[in-house]
Amino acid sequence: MGCAWASGASAAPLERFERLVMPGKLTQGHAKLEKDCNNCHKSFEKGAQNKLCADCHKEAGKDVREQTGFHGKVQDVKTLLCSACHPDHRGREENIMPMDVDNFDHDKSDFPLRGTHERVVCNECHKAGQLYRKAQSVCGECHKNDDAHNGRLGKDCAQCHTQLVWGMSRYDHEKTKFPLKNTHRSVACAACHVNQRYKNTPKGCVTCHFSNDIHEEKNGTKCQECHTENGWALVKFDHDKDTKYLLEGRHATVECQSCHKGDVYKKINNHKSCNICHKLEDAHNALFGEKCEACHVPKSWSRPVFNHTTKTKYPLQGKHRDVACNICHRGDVYAKLEKTCIGCHRKDDAHLNQEGEKCDKCHDESGWDNKVIFDHGLTRFPLLGAHTTITCEDCHFSTAFKSTEFKCGACHEADDAKSHKKRLGQNCGLCHASANWKAWLFNHDKQTEYPLTGKHKGLNCHSCHKEPVKDKIKLGKACIICHESDDIHHGSFGHNCERCHNTESFKQVQLQHR
Repeated sequence: MGCAWASGASAAPLERFERLVMPGKLTQGHAKLEKDCNNCHKSFEKGAQNKLCADCHKEAGKDVREQTGFHGKVQDVKTLLCSACHPDHRGREENIMPMDVDNFDHDKSDFPLRGTHERVVCNECHKAGQLYRKAQSVCGECHKNDDAHNGRLGKDCAQCHTQLVWGMSRYDHEKTKFPLKNTHRSVACAACHVNQRYKNTPKGCVTCHFSNDIHEEKNGTKCQECHTENGWALVKFDHDKDTKYLLEGRHATVECQSCHKGDVYKKINNHKSCNICHKLEDAHNALFGEKCEACHVPKSWSRPVFNHTTKTKYPLQGKHRDVACNICHRGDVYAKLEKTCIGCHRKDDAHLNQEGEKCDKCHDESGWDNKVIFDHGLTRFPLLGAHTTITCEDCHFSTAFKSTEFKCGACHEADDAKSHKKRLGQNCGLCHASANWKAWLFNHDKQTEYPLTGKHKGLNCHSCHKEPVKDKIKLGKACIICHESDDIHHGSFGHNCERCHNTESFKQVQLQHR
C-alpha cells in the first residue's frame, strides 16, 4: 500500500495520508493551498520550498535574486529557508509575518534612515493598509509641501538638500555646464537665476554684464575673449595665441578697428588675404592676384621677396633667371601654368611640332640655340659603326626627325640597286653590318630552315633568289622549283626528286623505296 501511494497510483489515499501527517492548519492567507501539499512542498527536496514561495511572492523573490530590499539583504539569504521566518501550519489565526516595528533595522532596507529621518515616526511614510515596501523613496513625494521651488527643479531634492536639515542646502555647480569660478562663486543664486529660473539660464557674459559694456556693443558679445572671471576690469587678449592670424611687423602696431570695422570678434572672411586691406596699394592692378604675401612681408610693403626655386616646383635656371615675371605670368601670377617648354616656346619650335612637345630632350635652359644634346642610343635606331660618323642631315632631310625611315633600304636603296635589286628584301642587316657595308656575312644553314649542302654550297644568292620581294623572303623548298628543266622524267616520277637524287650530283641516282 505504501508503495502505491509513493508512486502516485492512487491520489485519494495519498491525500488522506498527507492530511494525517500535516502538523496543523495553514494561516488564513494560505488556506486555499491546503488541499494540495505540492503547492508549497516538493517530495524529498526540502530546498525547493523557497522557489515555490518565490513563484507566488514575486516581489520578495525578485529582492532575493537581486539582493535588494529587506529580503535581499537578510543574512544568509541564499541558504535561509522562508519558513525559518514565516512558519505556517499553526492555524488560521496565526500571523506568519511578524514585524517588530520599534526595533526594525532600516539599514537592511533600500532606504537607510539618516539625519532627521531617524526621528520620523513610521506611519508618516508607511501609510495604513499599505505594504511597507510601497513607501515613497523620492524626496519630492514626501516633501511636496516643503518645495519652495514649486516643482520647477524636479523631485530629486537630494541634489541640493541633505537629510540633516531641510533648510540647509548645497549644490555642486561644477557639475553643470557653467562651473562657477573666481568672482562668480560669491554671487548670489538669484542674481543669475531670477525668479528661481534654473533651466535654460543664458550663459553669455553680456546677459548679466550688459550694463558693464563700455564698448557699447561695438566689440560684439564674446566678452570672454578679453575679460576673465577674476575681475571685469582685468583685460587679456593675445592675438597671436588666441587667433589663427599672427600680428607681425607693422601689423603689431595697427589699431583693431583698422581691420575689424564692426564686431571686433566677428570672423573676417579670408582674413589672411592682404588684398582686403591693401587693395588700393596694389601696384600690379590685380594682375598678379590677391596672394600678396608670396612677395611682400609685413615688415615692409615696398620690399618684395620671392624665391621661385624654393617656393615653387619650377626653379628658374639659365636664361629663365633673367625673364620678367609677366612674360610667363600674363594673368593671375598664381594661376597654374604649364611647365612644358612648348607652353612658352611654341613659336620657337623649328620642328613645327613634328617632334612632339618635349623640347628638353635636346635643348636646355642655357640657350635655345646652344649646342643641342641628343642621345641617339635612346631611340629605336642607335648609331653604331659607320653611322656614328655621318651628320644628322645625311638621314634627316627635314626637321621632321620622327618621320625618317629607319630601315636600311631607306638610305641604301642605291646600293641595293647595284647588287641585289631588292631580290633579298630590305632587311640588309641580315648580311651587312653598320661597321662596313661591304663586309657582309650570312649563314644560310643557321639563319634559315634550308641548309645548303652538296652543290648548293657556293651558289650565288641570286641563283635561287631571282625575284624582288617587299617584306619577308619566302621561297619553296621543293627541288622542282629550280630543277624543273633538269627533270628528264617530265614529271612522271612526281616532284620528290630527293627520293633518288641528292645535292652532291644530279646524275647520282640512289633509289629509296618508301
